[in-house]
Amino acid sequence: MLFTEEEWKQQLVARCGEEVASKIQQAQVAVAGLGGLGSNIATMLVRMGVEHLILIDFDRVDFSNLHRQQYFAEQIGVYKTEALAENLRCINPYIKLKLCCERVSEEKLPQLFADADIICEAFDKPQAKAMLVNGVLEYFPGKVIVAASGMAGLGDGNLIKARKLNKRLYLCGDGVSDCETTSVHAARVTLCAAQQAHLVQRIILGLEG
Repeated sequence: MLFTEEEWKQQLVARCGEEVASKIQQAQVAVAGLGGLGSNIATMLVRMGVEHLILIDFDRVDFSNLHRQQYFAEQIGVYKTEALAENLRCINPYIKLKLCCERVSEEKLPQLFADADIICEAFDKPQAKAMLVNGVLEYFPGKVIVAASGMAGLGDGNLIKARKLNKRLYLCGDGVSDCETTSVHAARVTLCAAQQAHLVQRIILGLEG
């Protein structure tokens, strides 16, 4: 290995300072859905220095995923949890990952997200989004959820914004465009994922009151 784990940690300290690095390295973040949003969110969080991630998805990498998701052609057919874990460890070989290769349901929700401080909703379907948001708000009064709505199409990227709906719920996107009826494109989806990842970083550092 090119660097030891301690040397890796010190790089973040040198870049951000001891206090910021400590908060980022200790945070536990769950990403539910590892498609265009989730795979990009997780990749950005690891590059920010987040070390503890819970990755949740039941699906396998498909050819149709490659234009906007953080996977490669040779990973087609591999479970997304395993493929993304492999790619994230190429960025930071010392990250601590929990892989949950299963579909999120209301019954499983309390168990899947018990260890997370912050939860990123990154599903495609509105019903799944609503189930996760409502479930987190119901079961976990101390947790924060960062959700997304509206990132499809080729509309103005400046319409994708982050909004605080209450002290525990944030929403990123334009709030209008629908992935089920409109095509999705790499840049616009990644804009929304970047908003979510940036919000997670701000929440970890106590910059969101």
